[in-house]
Amino acid sequence: METRGLILLSSLLLPLLLTTTSAQLRSDFYKNTCPNVEALVRSAVTKKFQQTFVTVPATLRLFFHDCFVRVCRLIFMIIIFWLLLGTFWLARCYQFIAEKDHPDDISLAGDGFDTVIKAKAAVDNDPQCTNKVSCADILALATRDAVALAGGPSYTVELGRRDGRISTIAGVQNNLPHPDFNLDQLNAMFSSHGLTQTDVIALSGAHTVGFSHCSRFSKRIYRFSPQNRIDPTLNLAYALQLRQMCPLKVDPRIAINMDPTTPQTFDNAYYRNLQQGKGLFNSDQVLFRDTRSRPTVNLFASNNEAFKQAFASAITKLGRVGVKTGNQGEIRRDCTRVN
Repeated sequence: METRGLILLSSLLLPLLLTTTSAQLRSDFYKNTCPNVEALVRSAVTKKFQQTFVTVPATLRLFFHDCFVRVCRLIFMIIIFWLLLGTFWLARCYQFIAEKDHPDDISLAGDGFDTVIKAKAAVDNDPQCTNKVSCADILALATRDAVALAGGPSYTVELGRRDGRISTIAGVQNNLPHPDFNLDQLNAMFSSHGLTQTDVIALSGAHTVGFSHCSRFSKRIYRFSPQNRIDPTLNLAYALQLRQMCPLKVDPRIAINMDPTTPQTFDNAYYRNLQQGKGLFNSDQVLFRDTRSRPTVNLFASNNEAFKQAFASAITKLGRVGVKTGNQGEIRRDCTRVN
């Protein structure tokens, strides 16, 4: 009875905690300390985007992972920094937090990391802004700008986050959605962060850009059953195409676009793909297969503006999760390490 009471109390307090935290964030937080912060970040992200489109999915994924694992405090970047240095034992742990099985393939995380580093340098190069803007806020702004550059929505970013001071990999495992998740598992994980089923579906739409590695979905096209059949929920022609691109002996360097139709445009093609059985992960396809989520998928598939509005709302909510404000954290001088 006591346990049930604690669970009920937690469920009642969570919305209050989220509301209290988000109330401390505001879009004009740097109005008096760094009024040009948005222009400075946008310029840096645009330059990076012009160098490589991977900037978009990498930055977006970094923001998602950071908020899901370390609740929007940019502790995640410290982990990635050491991975880029090639530290083996960290790389072994990293396989649980990246959307890929092979820790050596960190190109997405690397480009997201580089985007934030360059944006931080651009901000700090302005004497009025030096060491006044948190890395967490820079990532939030860079994510918005990267999405907009790819054709997605440009939304208002709430600012005022502080960077966390503690960085460990403990607890990362099982804190991110798995490609094999069903709708109940997705809803449960997102709900723990105050996000709804509609938020789940909208944020999943980020898979309209970027790519994954063959090992993340190979069992859907080779080992779905003891007879090595293809997952029957997967479009057969699409599955055979995936087999051609992903040999049975999977090369970890092979990358496949998450969206086979418009992989470099942030649009609602992802949902139209789901209607055709072309969701790369089971956690993608289940959104159309499950009758509880199918109506929302159909709405987003037919209305790109509805998708963009829902995505903007969902990623704004995600950006509020467990943030530190005021004196709770710090403003890092170097995004790869605590002060």
